[in-house]
Amino acid sequence: MTDTEGRRPVLLPANQPERFYRGGAAIAELRGDGAPLAFGPEDWVGSCTTLHGQRDVGLSRLPSGTLLREAIAEHADNWLGAAHLANYGADSALLVKLLDAGQRLPVHCHPSDEFAATHFGSRFGKTEAWIVVGTATENPSVYLGFAQDQSPATVADWVARQDSTAMLGALNEVTVRPGDTVFVPAGVPHAIGAGVFIVELQQPTDLSVTLEWKNFLDDEAGGHLGIGFDTALNCVDRQSWGGERLGELVRHQDDTGAPARDLFGQPAQSFFRAERVRAGAELAPSFAVLVALAGKGVVHTEHAGPVEITKGETYVLPHAAGTTTIEGDLSAIRCLPPTT
Repeated sequence: MTDTEGRRPVLLPANQPERFYRGGAAIAELRGDGAPLAFGPEDWVGSCTTLHGQRDVGLSRLPSGTLLREAIAEHADNWLGAAHLANYGADSALLVKLLDAGQRLPVHCHPSDEFAATHFGSRFGKTEAWIVVGTATENPSVYLGFAQDQSPATVADWVARQDSTAMLGALNEVTVRPGDTVFVPAGVPHAIGAGVFIVELQQPTDLSVTLEWKNFLDDEAGGHLGIGFDTALNCVDRQSWGGERLGELVRHQDDTGAPARDLFGQPAQSFFRAERVRAGAELAPSFAVLVALAGKGVVHTEHAGPVEITKGETYVLPHAAGTTTIEGDLSAIRCLPPTT
């Protein structure tokens, strides 16, 4: 039995493509990997997705050196299962990242499936969600959705003048703590504040319309992805997400101690799913990415036997491994594709 066949859990090494912003210290600390990379704020885990415009940067490799994307293509039924294949083909339909913001990220948003199909020839847009797993500043914050409705002219003017103060000030600032979750539908403008460490689930693309590109990206074209801001800004959700509506996106969640707990609920299920899992969890067969956040334990798989997992390790689990149970003091996030 080889790692490429999709019959057993596979330990994944760190996969940190160079990005335009600083960060990565929390990733290095979690993984126990020593000194962090200066511009390695993202670890793409179980990735079959490349950076926008790149041929292979961002793709995860198995310990054998084989790209996970190639292994899935060759043994898709084992990795993904028949129901997933019927809906999504030989595509995991999921991208998971560890993201450690060493500085505030720019205000940006992501296209919907429809916008991505029309303008980028992509089946997927980029709805995403965050699980806050650590903070390193006195007032750790994220910025999410406009607090008031904005006109197309106003947003276009901010972008043309690169008015960072206006753009950031128009968003809802939300203080977060470990355990909180944030759901970010396509189109909703957002930014992540310095010192916020998250496990991020998203649709498998690298499509970002960066409204605040100055002092972050090399040029304006990187902000609109080559289609011009006159077109790109049509993907921005300019409606108000203030007041009670913000509660649809942000959950301040306490740990219930349950063996398996759904983290995002029904609104996210057509895009991805996530569970916090620990001892006693019995998990149905599925392609999954497992991120070990604390402790150590044993993951027992129905068809591939036990695997010892410890804090900082990341695994990709194939559907063919079967039902999975967990024992020990391990606390982990299990990241799953959309429902089928």
